[in-house]
Amino acid sequence: MNIVLITGGAGFIGANFVRHWRAHHPDDSVIVLDALTYAGNRESLDGVEGIEFIEGDIRNFELVHKLVGERGVDRIVHFAAESHVDRSISGPDVFIDTNIIGTLSLLKAAKAHWLDKGSGRPHRFHHVSTDEVYGSLGPDDPGFSETTPYAPNSPYSASKAASDHLVRAYHHTYGLDVTTSNCSNNYGPYQYPEKLIPLFILNALHGKPLPIYGDGQQRRDWLHVADHCAGIDLVISEGRSGEVYNIGGGAELPNLAVIDKICAAIDTAFETEQGIADTYPEAAAANGKRTETLKTHVEDRLGHDRRYAIDERKIAGELGYRPARTFEEGLSETIQWYLGNEAWWRTVSAKT
Repeated sequence: MNIVLITGGAGFIGANFVRHWRAHHPDDSVIVLDALTYAGNRESLDGVEGIEFIEGDIRNFELVHKLVGERGVDRIVHFAAESHVDRSISGPDVFIDTNIIGTLSLLKAAKAHWLDKGSGRPHRFHHVSTDEVYGSLGPDDPGFSETTPYAPNSPYSASKAASDHLVRAYHHTYGLDVTTSNCSNNYGPYQYPEKLIPLFILNALHGKPLPIYGDGQQRRDWLHVADHCAGIDLVISEGRSGEVYNIGGGAELPNLAVIDKICAAIDTAFETEQGIADTYPEAAAANGKRTETLKTHVEDRLGHDRRYAIDERKIAGELGYRPARTFEEGLSETIQWYLGNEAWWRTVSAKT
């Protein structure tokens, strides 16, 4: 049995990972540490049994040091981060504090108990990062590999790049057993409604504009959160110590194509599901209009990266990773989840 500390476990990817880990490793002891900022919601863990939840900040070294020691933690899976690019542009300070200082706090606690005190137990520190640390690709460039030079372009991606380097340094300097994964754009259940897919789903249901940055031709690789969690599990369980693994969804699409797929799927839902028009009477589709009529182009984001793409040959070749669903399958699942979980998104949306 392992004793696993999951930071940021009430956030979008973290909560999905908690659910994944409980389902696939039922004998492990799971501790969730989350500061419950605007993007962390205790409701995202409703119904998950057999976890210990602690409200706390990863920047609090005394807390994490005590937690790792007293609970006998031998695995840390580190999700906790500020992650919204727009927020990092308007207020970068909290990104530096949480993503860099917070990661350092966890690494210091891990080193103190796993190396300095010499528990003798196998351990692993897994750090969850982003493909945004690699910067932006040209239209014909190959996808990001694990050897692509770092070139972060936003305060968010710069803070994540710094945390990646700290994790690497603690392995090479002190011998800490670490792995890092850099993922592409996630989507799926429990995603806070500021990100593109849930924002556009909910705006469409309420007849609100669908704001498209610039020409909408920014390209991203889309990864369903359940596939991401499965990939992280593989890296933690089978990945080589000190290594980095890029995890992608194999679905590189321009934002405008993603938005068009959302619009079409919403229209289909209103055509085929009874009662949905009564529940969401303000939706364009409830009033005989196509959802695509809500599309509105707005001024582009400052420093907006044009293209991300993932080369996932390393994790596929070494660990056998393959995404289990296509983007179309995952998007359909996601829309149905938001339609079926109105109480969740109304609760979390009301907190801001």
